[in-house]
Amino acid sequence: MKKWLLTMLFSTALVLGACGGGGDDNGGENSGGDNGGSTTDSAAAEEIYESNCASCHGADLSGGAGPDLTAVGADYSADEIADIIQNGKGSMPAQDVSDEDTQTLSNWLAENN
Repeated sequence: MKKWLLTMLFSTALVLGACGGGGDDNGGENSGGDNGGSTTDSAAAEEIYESNCASCHGADLSGGAGPDLTAVGADYSADEIADIIQNGKGSMPAQDVSDEDTQTLSNWLAENN
């Protein structure tokens, strides 16, 4: 039980630590730099991930029952990730996530590579 609690606390600290400290004041959105000018609301994406994906893919994207997603953007485009979310792939079933949330989540995951 203590090991699980420490793991969850450490994972939460990693996720929260990745969110802050950038010094930019754009409300948690990516400035768009190398991804064609599109913006992804990281805070919203992380919330969607936490409520829909973390139970299988881990709180820190490192995997669990589902595969590691830390570098999923190196293997799939945002559109391919959205298709996997909506239609499932392999043993992953289709997810009941709105189109807007799917786009937010798939763009965020595609940036993680």
